[in-house]
Amino acid sequence: MSLNNRKTSYSRFACIGTGLSGIGLGATLKRWYNLDDVQYFERQSQLGGTWLQNQYPGCACDIPNILYSFSFEPNPDWTRILAKREELYDYIMGIAKKYNLLDKMTFGAQVEKCEWFEEQARWRLTIRDLKTGSLFFHECQFLFSATGLFSNPRELDIPGVKSFKGPIIHSAKWRHDVDLTGKRVVLFGNGCTAAQIVPNILPEIKSLTQLIRSKHWILPPIDGPTLDVLRWVMKNIPGAQRLLRVLVFLETERQYKLFEMTDAGARVRAKFRETALTYMKKTAPAKYHDLLIPDFEFGCKRRIYDSGYLESIHAENFSLTDKPATEITPDGVRVGGQVIEADIIVLANGFETSGFLKGIEVIGRNDENLHEHWERYGGAEAYNTTSVSGFPNLFLLYGPNSGVGHTSAIIALENGINYSLRVIKPILDGKASIVDVKSDAEGKWTDSMQAGIKSTVFYSGCTNWFVETKKNGTRWNATVYPYSQASFWRRSLFPVWKDFDFSGSATARGRSIWRRLFLVVGMFSGLMFAIDYFSTGCYRKPLMDGVQYVLSQLRWQVLYEVWTALESKAKATMSLVENVTRAGLRLLM
Repeated sequence: MSLNNRKTSYSRFACIGTGLSGIGLGATLKRWYNLDDVQYFERQSQLGGTWLQNQYPGCACDIPNILYSFSFEPNPDWTRILAKREELYDYIMGIAKKYNLLDKMTFGAQVEKCEWFEEQARWRLTIRDLKTGSLFFHECQFLFSATGLFSNPRELDIPGVKSFKGPIIHSAKWRHDVDLTGKRVVLFGNGCTAAQIVPNILPEIKSLTQLIRSKHWILPPIDGPTLDVLRWVMKNIPGAQRLLRVLVFLETERQYKLFEMTDAGARVRAKFRETALTYMKKTAPAKYHDLLIPDFEFGCKRRIYDSGYLESIHAENFSLTDKPATEITPDGVRVGGQVIEADIIVLANGFETSGFLKGIEVIGRNDENLHEHWERYGGAEAYNTTSVSGFPNLFLLYGPNSGVGHTSAIIALENGINYSLRVIKPILDGKASIVDVKSDAEGKWTDSMQAGIKSTVFYSGCTNWFVETKKNGTRWNATVYPYSQASFWRRSLFPVWKDFDFSGSATARGRSIWRRLFLVVGMFSGLMFAIDYFSTGCYRKPLMDGVQYVLSQLRWQVLYEVWTALESKAKATMSLVENVTRAGLRLLM
């Protein structure tokens, strides 16, 4: 271990991760507050998060891109309803470039420790340069975690893994240097990822054996090219794309009803179940019906929109089994006493979805460790999905209970970003330097997340990644927000201020903001008065336009809007402005 000699760096904001959450944070800081004092630390070699890691054949979004995109960066040029990974990555990169975020990113940087220093009201990050192995340090006032829900691939927990002679490839670590042509492949997994991989590799390989542990409801495909006329409408008719986004959002929110264990929810599930059942029986080979068609409630696991999977498995070089794999041998996989020979093993077995901030030591107030804090609760949790008591000025983006089963994850993470930046607004205004959620508020929120999941279909009996089953048999919801995304949006609009403690010294800006405001009003009132009484003819309009330009450049939006509204009636309102100025000056004296 070596310590880098360079001086400890500082930025007001620091973010761990450069996926959608991190990029959304940087863009929103710029849009809302015109702030760009942010530094990113990313262990990968490039930005992109999930859409950098997942480069497997057929990788694509499974939510319509009209919704799977930032509300503030609509894209009328999506070529498909469900964009391929490459198009999504270009979209993400475009946003990073637009908001000048790339030069604020340090890649190949593994954050190992984050420690809070109360006296300085700062977080200190210990970061390892993955190229050199050396350590360096960075400090910040606000720390954001944007490590994502799907950043830690699940390992294969079967004996003999290291003995296999060929490559073992996880879908999130795809090996483009490995040629699949003519190879015998064994694939673990039967979820959304596997359903995309299978039809895209079957035509080129010698054989594919898919090993599955569970079943999934598969719906008819919804993908297809975006119609040229629709792209023209979204690009050329003001408001059309936003209206379409709202309509798609409302439809997905209507479908949320199917997750509720109510009579109304049961009726919605029955309709979806019938659609999926009819499609699967019609499309899948009859010999696989018993292996594929679930016997549990629709919605208990993430539903799959077919992208060619069921048609593809009619191929003669495909076989499907639910017999458990007991051993990995040098030449293949032992299943039911027989070795299935393989040249390549592909893992589409998902991620460690409950491992928030895995591998990072986070130390808050009173030397409390974040992971130990979560152990005392029973699992990962965070107030309104973002804040943990005892860890001030720390915000978890797409944190515990942010997950959605029916709509776009970008909506959820955007709500989390907006909420966090609303919470710190008093600090940005100079009224304090530290914010920490109260312990009782955190506890009540966590109780509501655990209680809420029990009245949903996620808790109805199947095994899923939404709810973690502990070794002692208890179940913990660290993933899902068990209500509609519309309700989360409403919660994120209005922070409950009584649930937070603000502390630390106010800045000079905060203490003098009203005095400065009155001073500015007085200054420009005097200037307006002079223009009104001493300028005539051709000089009047340039002077008035000049004042308007200065106001707009100062970015005091309220003053600028007031000036614009009153410009045409400057004479009639002059006495009012003068009275306000006099009142302000009396306060200054």
